[in-house]
Amino acid sequence: MTNSRIIKDSTKEQRIQPIQVGIDSFATAFTNDATSLASNASDALRHLVGRIAHAEQVGLDVFGIGEHHRREFLDSAPPVILAAAAARTNHIRLTSAVTVLSAADPVRVFQQFATLDLLSQGRAEMVVGRGSFIESFPLFGLQLKDYDSLFAEKLDLLLNIRDNELVHWSGKHRVPLTGQGVYPRPFQNPFPIWLGVGGTPESFVRAGMLGLPLMVAIIGGETRRFRPLVDLYREAGRRAGYAPEQLKVGVHALGYVANTTQQATDDFFPGYAKAFTEIGRERGWPPVTRAHFNSLLGPHGALMVGNPEEVAEKILEHSEALGGISRISFQMDVASLPHAKLMQAIELIGTRVAPILRTISSAVI
Repeated sequence: MTNSRIIKDSTKEQRIQPIQVGIDSFATAFTNDATSLASNASDALRHLVGRIAHAEQVGLDVFGIGEHHRREFLDSAPPVILAAAAARTNHIRLTSAVTVLSAADPVRVFQQFATLDLLSQGRAEMVVGRGSFIESFPLFGLQLKDYDSLFAEKLDLLLNIRDNELVHWSGKHRVPLTGQGVYPRPFQNPFPIWLGVGGTPESFVRAGMLGLPLMVAIIGGETRRFRPLVDLYREAGRRAGYAPEQLKVGVHALGYVANTTQQATDDFFPGYAKAFTEIGRERGWPPVTRAHFNSLLGPHGALMVGNPEEVAEKILEHSEALGGISRISFQMDVASLPHAKLMQAIELIGTRVAPILRTISSAVI
């Protein structure tokens, strides 16, 4: 499939918008065979920073670092990793993916990302959410029964800090602020904060009411099933008085690109199946089968795995299904692939997938 075929086949020109393309990483600590922890975590983190620099070199727009507090990941301190990347890059945007705000102090989160923003001269962002794992709650002395109220309250405080140098605020889970200054202030004003969501309607409505850009984690099933939730977000934002261009929608997707579809699926499946089977044991899911994997590779399935042209076309189709997206971020760590393969995939996404999406956008704007 060629770029011209994708352009020719596109009949939804009015909805196509520029799509930022990026990578999200959870800083996997697995070795190449995905069976044991890396003997040298230092090397794993240095390789990760190298991948961020490589993503910039091949023209990608953004790189995100997740936050977990589990043995198999090295991303418990995303701003530190991103600061290391800021020193080696000049243009790429650097974001969390996501900051687990429920288990953090919003004052410290803001200070850390404001510092990152200054170091990077205005390239920092954060995506805040509740996270899909719960290890942080007992680790930081929090109660799961407060899962919802913690996040709502801390998001309110974080936005207050973003908008006010001197903060007056009170809540249930933290001591009040009575006019204290929160420093440093970031390079960007306002500092970009996205809301990371899964499948809870209330979360989509909250993002719309607050006018925050939305990052939707779509890691299974059919992407189009999220359209009603995205519509809820846009309607809530419209009712709250926000302009359509403020209500951006991004997608965090599991994906991987190789020169051929066969190579991409053969590379990705073993680690993907192992990771989701292990997580499934914790959550009561059945083991992953190749048939299930193949179903997610179909035109409506959530996985973005294949050759560059195939993946670019799927992104455009899914953007249309959601009413237009502003960002797509590939999460490849789930497959525990070696550094060399990740570097090659980043190059293909930057040099072959992203240009197709940009060509479509420039052709119809």
